[in-house]
Amino acid sequence: MKSFCIKTNSKKISQYLLNNFKFPGAYISVKKFKVYENIIIHYTHDKNISDSDNNLNLSKFYSELSNTLVSVILEFYEKKLLKFIIKSNYFYFTDSEQELVLKKCLEYLKDTSSTEYQVRIEHIYIAVLKYITTHKSMILSGFVNFRLANYLKILDYIVDTFVNELVVDREYKEFVNLLKSYVNSRPSTIGTVHFVYKNNDSILLDNNYKKIPFTDNLTNLNYISDVSFSENDITLNTLLTLLPQKIIIHLLKDSDEFIKTLICIFENRIEFAQSGLDDGPNFPTI
Repeated sequence: MKSFCIKTNSKKISQYLLNNFKFPGAYISVKKFKVYENIIIHYTHDKNISDSDNNLNLSKFYSELSNTLVSVILEFYEKKLLKFIIKSNYFYFTDSEQELVLKKCLEYLKDTSSTEYQVRIEHIYIAVLKYITTHKSMILSGFVNFRLANYLKILDYIVDTFVNELVVDREYKEFVNLLKSYVNSRPSTIGTVHFVYKNNDSILLDNNYKKIPFTDNLTNLNYISDVSFSENDITLNTLLTLLPQKIIIHLLKDSDEFIKTLICIFENRIEFAQSGLDDGPNFPTI
């Protein structure tokens, strides 16, 4: 007979194990001590089959127990571990920011198509299987905190990823608000500008559909930010230099983040042409 003891002070975990671990030839006994409740899982050899078949069944027993413990760790510990990582490493974030990072991490980890979905499960499974085949008991909380280094590194990486996303989003909002204030505090130097948006071939036109040269001296940008729109930086700088009373956007591609940013910065100065370049025959060919 093989026996393995799982020590926990969580009644929910105890009940989960009792309800979910099922294996032919195995039975569970529970003994309560001062601190921990001991869930002892026993597996008995089948005397009617060969030793090789018993060894195969024992391997299946360990595998099934490992899978059950993986489920326990994901169900009862993963959210707590993420909270601890966020609280410890990003204590200077507001409570709402920490909650947002946690929410994004949990949503990502539920996505079965994510890279880390199966990888983290495999790391836990390997660590659990190695442990239960070489030990007779496990303090579950201690095992999670001190025996799952690779798994914890994955959680660290995921938290860092969404923290970086939050920081970029914060910088973006600050950047947009700064430019919005700039636009609202300066007089316009031109009436209407047509912005024909088509990938890298975008152009600016005046009200007579004549090309407006781009302000391409990036050393004199009217804004300073780590937020970049690559080839659209020059377009944005030119519009900030001109500060048109109206910007008519002609979309020759799908609307994207840059168009959304222009709307946020210039607000009610933005209009959209009804369709592409159908406003007149004098549009130059891009």
